[in-house]
Amino acid sequence: MHISYNWLKQFLKLDWEASETAELLTDLGLEVEGISSYESVKGSLEGIVVGHVLSCEKHPNADKLSLAIVDIGTEGAVQIVCGAPNVAKGQKVPVATIGTTLYTKEGEAWVIKKGKIRGEESHGMICAEDELGLGDDHDGIMILDDSLIAGTPCADILDVEFDEVFEIGLTPNRADAMSHYGVARDLKAGLLQKEIKQELITPSVSKFHVDNRSLKMEVIVEDSDLAPRYCGITLSNLIVQQSPDWLKNRLKAIGIAPKNNLVDATNYVLHELGQPMHAFDADRVFGNKIVVKKMPAGTKFMTLDGEERNLHEDDLMICDAEKPMCIAGVFGGINTGVTENTKAIFLESAYFDPISVRKTAKRHGLNTDASFRFERGIDIENVEYALKRAALLIKEIAGGNISSDIIDFYPKKIKDHQVFLSFEKTNKLVGQEISRDTIKSILASLEIKVNNMTESGLGLTIPSYRVDVVREVDVIEEILRVYGYNNIDFKGGCSLH
Repeated sequence: MHISYNWLKQFLKLDWEASETAELLTDLGLEVEGISSYESVKGSLEGIVVGHVLSCEKHPNADKLSLAIVDIGTEGAVQIVCGAPNVAKGQKVPVATIGTTLYTKEGEAWVIKKGKIRGEESHGMICAEDELGLGDDHDGIMILDDSLIAGTPCADILDVEFDEVFEIGLTPNRADAMSHYGVARDLKAGLLQKEIKQELITPSVSKFHVDNRSLKMEVIVEDSDLAPRYCGITLSNLIVQQSPDWLKNRLKAIGIAPKNNLVDATNYVLHELGQPMHAFDADRVFGNKIVVKKMPAGTKFMTLDGEERNLHEDDLMICDAEKPMCIAGVFGGINTGVTENTKAIFLESAYFDPISVRKTAKRHGLNTDASFRFERGIDIENVEYALKRAALLIKEIAGGNISSDIIDFYPKKIKDHQVFLSFEKTNKLVGQEISRDTIKSILASLEIKVNNMTESGLGLTIPSYRVDVVREVDVIEEILRVYGYNNIDFKGGCSLH
């Protein structure tokens, strides 16, 4: 699993080196197997500065070249030979200084050197957009804002991002940590043990409201055992286009190729909060009806990858009034997916039975980001919140209106799991005594609620997102990993078996 450090720092205001954070994550059981770098622009514009063109005259020995005297913030201005037709006196421009490495579209490096062009010295290069890796424009040099100061690094003023990405070897039981929010939540608990108190900043949905009720979808869930909770909402008057650079950078850093703003928004929330989402083109949902049900064995269904599949009688499907549209929790269909012509969507956020999703994904040989999470168990209490978050994000980057109330099918609310924790058993399994105050502090940092305390132990309520914590020994393991295995004297023995 890939976790962007920049993204993580949107949840926690960290100023640690990535290596320090990686060490703490590993101590917490989220083993960091490596750290890689991501640059939205190869080279991160190192060596590129703002230049002020003080003068610009025709090159004496070449009709299509100019001689520019440029202030680049150093003690004296430099002369640069430039072949762009739009260079002129007074401009603020990006200048690659001597020694700067630039890259071709193919990624090949070349270094800016002092040289002579047609007999005139040139001390740098005034750059076009494509030469910096910022776009495809090569019609002329980039013209920067006139208010910029000569010598300012262009990386400070242009939309360039450098990120460090953790490769986390996530164990199958840690479904709660399959998102940036989940990792940040764990990291907060670890920091608290080091007496570093950090606020966990979660995306606000306080501005969520229904703009109109012009696009209603009827939702029928025929199999509530396989879909215990199913939420949805419609959005209309959308404009499908490229996502903003900040969102594309977040996805690209963790290896996700951006597609368009609607698809990117659902992928963003998936990796931000751990809640898989799916957007259906509302104009292609026949009868304005969503039906969650199984289909007869052998039913033909074309998935987004263009492959026709024969459905199994136990596959849970998302259908409209006449046809299947999506394999629930696994993969969407080709006929109702978002396209560049989509104007309105039905946005789905749901909880599907982990065993059902796992069997369906295996039958069809599919392993998607959505199925990976559904199979391990997502937080059923997070479903509506994530839907609101995604809807607001889509409005922000695609315009449009929220055009229906939230549909929330949740007939049998899942009760919080209760566990009794014995102090004696905790100390016995850990192999040494951990103070009761420390135990309570660790539990609080993990959002495990202490309902009551007796001389022998604690009555606890486990948060819904910790689907792997069901027994007393699971709670003890949580205490131990946050307390720190390195703080245990193994001479005394420690066993959680």
